[in-house]
Amino acid sequence: MEMPKARTIAGLMDEMAQRYPDQEFIVYGDERVTYAQFRERVRRLAKGLYKLGVRRGDHVALLMGNQTEFLDVLFAVGLLGGTTVTVNTWYKTHELEYVLNHCDATTLIMAERFLNQDYVGMLRELKVPGEGIPAMQRVICASDKSFPGLLKYSDMLADGADVPDGEIDAAQAAVDKEDIAFMLYTSGTTSFPKGAQIQHFGLIENMWGIGERLHLVPGDRLWLGVTLFWGLACENGLFALMTHAGCLVVQHSFEPAEAMALMERERCTVYYGMPNMTLAMLEHPDFARRDLSSLRTGVTLGTPELMKRAIELGVKQICQCYGLTESYGNCSVNDADDPEEIRTTTIGRVLPGSEMVIGDPTTHAPMPDGELGEIKIKGYVMAGYYKAPDKNAEAFDQDGYFHSGDMGWKDEQGYFHFHSRLKEMIKSGGINVAPAEVEEFLANQPGVSDVAVVGVPDPVKMEVLAACIVPKPGVTLDAAAIQAACKASLATYKVPRYIRFVTRDELPMTATGKVRKVELKETMAAWVSQAEAAAGKAGA
Repeated sequence: MEMPKARTIAGLMDEMAQRYPDQEFIVYGDERVTYAQFRERVRRLAKGLYKLGVRRGDHVALLMGNQTEFLDVLFAVGLLGGTTVTVNTWYKTHELEYVLNHCDATTLIMAERFLNQDYVGMLRELKVPGEGIPAMQRVICASDKSFPGLLKYSDMLADGADVPDGEIDAAQAAVDKEDIAFMLYTSGTTSFPKGAQIQHFGLIENMWGIGERLHLVPGDRLWLGVTLFWGLACENGLFALMTHAGCLVVQHSFEPAEAMALMERERCTVYYGMPNMTLAMLEHPDFARRDLSSLRTGVTLGTPELMKRAIELGVKQICQCYGLTESYGNCSVNDADDPEEIRTTTIGRVLPGSEMVIGDPTTHAPMPDGELGEIKIKGYVMAGYYKAPDKNAEAFDQDGYFHSGDMGWKDEQGYFHFHSRLKEMIKSGGINVAPAEVEEFLANQPGVSDVAVVGVPDPVKMEVLAACIVPKPGVTLDAAAIQAACKASLATYKVPRYIRFVTRDELPMTATGKVRKVELKETMAAWVSQAEAAAGKAGA
């Protein structure tokens, strides 16, 4: 199979619809959408958005779970030359307010709700549309219901029917391969997430390389239970499969029994799953009776033990991957034909078109093979963080390398190995969490004098959050109440699993009054281990 010639995402859609018109592209519930049908859906939506005034350079925020409309929006906005801002479906109200304000979106397309998240209610609380988010001109809701102030998705489609094809053809022709297709918000070491700007051409070229490493072929079928707003799905999985004429078997939200039933029914061949998903399926009573023998290849991450659990699930050629949202999801990945030992113990070789080097964390001088240093990336890397020149200056060096904040090393065969985080960032279940953001929230809770958040080891998620809290004098705090407050305002993965109350003297501090996070991580890991052991004995 040849690499597609298109370098914009709508151009890729046109090319695949021409080459594989009758091949399935999306399976979602009762919907089965071929490449040709998908193109028709996208153009119809593009007309509706064009009628509303969406033009090249506009930002359109997208808030919904995994469903066909999510994919329609990505490509329709891209066709018009706009930028889709994929919004985290786990966000609570104050997180949503920050991102919608920061991204300057003029349009929001959303579901009525997702799982227990009531998005209509959240928007009312934020006074959107209205004075709450001044730049937000319109909100489109994909629901059978009507809500005051919100446009119905179906009505918007109908209203655009009279837009001439030539209008959107001209809009598409004006899109450049270096235009920003997506803006994906990712946590940084600062308090709030940053918008990584992802260009059209990289979504095609880098993902083609990933598909080649996985040995994807036309007709391969990817089980897509990973949330689409996340880079692993809307960067990596979507375009690795699409550039190879594959099919997306979409699950609205992950549930292990349904996931296995989908993979069995649709004879999925490609697996994109996080370690917690793998373990949830292996430990589910349905696993013994499900036929997952169609699975062949895919990507995940984790320790060698967790990688082997994916093989136990049935993904014989599972590959370890490494990358960040900023590096188009992946910049290194194993080859599906690599020996199992290589695929479970390394993060693979660098992908074509990218460079990965190991540098001294302090001097940034190149490190020889086998030496531990910071992973730096060049090539398929974001165009920069949105409205953050100071953060861009920190993230890129004078030679154009992006500093990942990850420690690793390269062996003599050219395989890279992940070691640990250099920065304070916590990576839980593959998702970056900024300790500063959680610390800021906890510091504002009644009775809290000081707080420090670190990551502690976890056998499934790699790390989970642990908070050391100093109560105000004379105040007695309750860990369960603090966790409940976090759950009400923060995305689930940001909620500390462990809370320890300490005196100020028990926080390891530098001479300048900063918490020594490395030392605290070790202390908290030991404390958690002792607490878990004590709980185990009590349970016995």
